[in-house]
Amino acid sequence: QLQLVESGGGLVQPGGSLTLSCAASGFGFDGYAIGWIRQAPGKERKVVSCISSSGTTTRAPDSLKGRFPISRDNAKKTVYLLMTSLTAEDTAVYYCAARQNAVEHREYCGLGSWEYDYWGQGTQVTVSS
Repeated sequence: QLQLVESGGGLVQPGGSLTLSCAASGFGFDGYAIGWIRQAPGKERKVVSCISSSGTTTRAPDSLKGRFPISRDNAKKTVYLLMTSLTAEDTAVYYCAARQNAVEHREYCGLGSWEYDYWGQGTQVTVSS
């Protein structure tokens, strides 16, 4: 089982950037796909970016493509989310979550929040002037 801890959230001005980190503990980190999921008050959870266990595949919804690049360092058991050109609509709690993939699916990561089994506690991101 994997434990996940997010960090890096905070207050940022519109147009600014922020980098979130997701640090994992436990065995087999390189066998897990990781997703970043956000939830704004009164809204459903939404995956904003994901990365496969191998790190070679990244995905994002069309509405966010290019703004939130994701990367991972398996040696450090950490996944990063660089958030750019932030607007008030990006204000939310951001979670990282993990899904264990079989070896034959190591190039896959999902854009559905229901696909993830292990979740961190979340970090608040507020975009405001």
